Amino acid sequence: MKIAALPFNPIQENTYVVWDDTKECVIIDAGNSNPREHAALDNFILEHGLKPVMAINTHGHFDHTLGVEHLRRHYNIPFALSAKDQFLLDNAATSASIFGVPVGDMPATIDIDLDTQSEVKFGNTTLQVIATPGHTPGHVAFFEPASKVLFTGDTLFRESIGRTDLPGGDYSWIMRSILDKLIPLGDEVTVYSGHGPETTIGHETLYNPFIVEVLNNEVNYRG
Repeated sequence: MKIAALPFNPIQENTYVVWDDTKECVIIDAGNSNPREHAALDNFILEHGLKPVMAINTHGHFDHTLGVEHLRRHYNIPFALSAKDQFLLDNAATSASIFGVPVGDMPATIDIDLDTQSEVKFGNTTLQVIATPGHTPGHVAFFEPASKVLFTGDTLFRESIGRTDLPGGDYSWIMRSILDKLIPLGDEVTVYSGHGPETTIGHETLYNPFIVEVLNNEVNYRG
């Protein structure tokens, strides 16, 4: 499995193109937000001879969905997202305006509800879908066990976690997601986040202050 991270839009969201030897690919969290960024993503796909089969999203925040409609129209592929995050699509323009980010055509509907899917397949690759609510109600992570690769969206960052002060956010739930579902995947797992550099589960258990304070029993995240 091969991975390319393309930071897009003013919030510098990581859009991931993921493919295997079959050249089929999925685009995770398409944040390309204008003609120049659309062209950059299209050119990358063309230059590598890839065939997009699906746009899949960890969650529905506008900075992660700005490029979805372009992909749906340009490649005639479906859009997969948890239906629990539909309300974020409905309010994307308003949310983006708060951050001063202009939006073009945005997806109004979800083609594949990830609440009903345990995995996403493309080529010879299968990504497990792991529910990780907290940053948003419908947030998910994508895990490929053979290569020990985990796409965490805005749940887990290098030495940080996602915001829980936005609509639908919940600190207790995001920590349950991290401690109960992501950490047990193993120290050697490489983490690709929605923003910032990659990391590993092992690094986060040692240096992520939000995780360390829980492991040291300084904070009761279940409270």
